[in-house]
Amino acid sequence: MGKNLSFEFEGNKVLGGQRALVTLPIGRFLTGQNFGLPVHVIQGKREGPVLLLTGAVHGDELNGIEIIRRILTNNTLRSLRGTVLAIPVVNVPAFGDRSRYLPDRRDLNRLFPGGEGGSVGGRIARALTESVIPHADVVIDLHTGAVNRPNLPQLRVTRGDQASMDLAKVFAAPATLLAGERDGSFRTECRKAGKPCLLFEGGEAMRLDASSIKYGLRGITRVMRHLGMLPKARGLTKAIETVFCPRSGWERSPSGGLFTPLMALGRAAHVGDTLGFVADVSGGGEQPVISTRNGILIGRTNEGVADEGDALFHIAEAGDPGSAEGQIAEGGEILPETWREVEDVPVPYDPVGDTVV
Repeated sequence: MGKNLSFEFEGNKVLGGQRALVTLPIGRFLTGQNFGLPVHVIQGKREGPVLLLTGAVHGDELNGIEIIRRILTNNTLRSLRGTVLAIPVVNVPAFGDRSRYLPDRRDLNRLFPGGEGGSVGGRIARALTESVIPHADVVIDLHTGAVNRPNLPQLRVTRGDQASMDLAKVFAAPATLLAGERDGSFRTECRKAGKPCLLFEGGEAMRLDASSIKYGLRGITRVMRHLGMLPKARGLTKAIETVFCPRSGWERSPSGGLFTPLMALGRAAHVGDTLGFVADVSGGGEQPVISTRNGILIGRTNEGVADEGDALFHIAEAGDPGSAEGQIAEGGEILPETWREVEDVPVPYDPVGDTVV
């Protein structure tokens, strides 16, 4: 993992203790303006590994941008060993449009490894694949949930990737999901290149969530200390363990109607638990949403209406949900707003017993 005290990147030589902003040329917007992929290069005064940080692979995912911004402005980088390559906004066109997807409505995270003569997304993917990933020793890719679908701060790692699993223990997010890879994804490309990759999820699209940002910052700092890129923490630090979950699944709406959740993110779910209910808009009763899994709630929709079959609650399976919930609570950080008990929500009622005046 050791690197020299100067770092060569795309024809730019960054000396120890220096920084540079290098823009990889990508193409042109339809207005004729050239655009590129801005890459921050921070070179330490001593040799060490290269850490790649990426945000906004989906253009509406803001928490990763803020996490990287705070890393770049942190005074601890004065003691950096090795190199940080940081790309706060990977999907430049989508970010400008405040959209998850590229202007052609394609998902950048399905276009890797990309191509030189392809679409704008394919060219961004190619720039990362050929010009950035080869330099990295470790990759941390930062994401959020979709619009109105907040995620508990969590990591996704590829099953069987022991190097990534070891780093996930160091990062210590509340939960770590052993997730399968998707064809054309950035994480798959990193794995093919032999680069350990942690995919961090926290919060939801188009919103800055303070607790998710704090978890991301803490996790990246812990990894950098583990890699020897930053000095060890002074004094004793609290041991924090992530909950490893072998698989996950969604509980779906039993019918269409008005949706009310009754469980917050980070809570334990057991088979048979009522997670929420869906009310008939025509004046009928409610149908409960029942858990079919034992685990931890790691994602949820905040939409107030649901069609039959809509995904409502994302549960990461755990053998002992109660212990897993306690382990998450002992992490010592404030979880997202949805961790708090759900208050002031309508309680399912028996329409036969109600009197309408």
